[in-house]
Amino acid sequence: MPHLATYVGLADHSEQTLADSFRAVAEGHAQVADVFHLCHTLAGWSDAHREALAPVVERYGEQTDVDEPERLHAAGLAQARDGEIGLLRDLQDLHVLASLVQTTWMVIAQGAQGLRDRELLDLAHACSAETARQITWLDTRLKVAAPQALIVAP
Repeated sequence: MPHLATYVGLADHSEQTLADSFRAVAEGHAQVADVFHLCHTLAGWSDAHREALAPVVERYGEQTDVDEPERLHAAGLAQARDGEIGLLRDLQDLHVLASLVQTTWMVIAQGAQGLRDRELLDLAHACSAETARQITWLDTRLKVAAPQALIVAP
């Protein structure tokens, strides 16, 4: 099952990238209380997803060194941008990363169904549901940040 191992590796890497990026945005926009606290909370969710994924890595392996999937990896945010427009762009970048994570869990769920691996299917559904909540918060926060960043003079 080398292709499942590829997506297990993608899930692991993408969740780590998302968690690190949430933390970078939290620290970079620490003056915005809800962003600071919620980004740390949401990073913890991605950390928990990686912990829950560990038995799957043991069972199916984790392949990250093949050429094609490297194109799927998104670069994380090493540091946050400044100001209101920076926050808006950072939230968009987090949204892209979270979308990659969610579609990765969807693909893994399909593989789990094909393998009749109920444990993996349950994990994929649970992680996907939490990732959907991360995306919902990002959608809401983008809507809040947009008018401030786009209309209000600096």
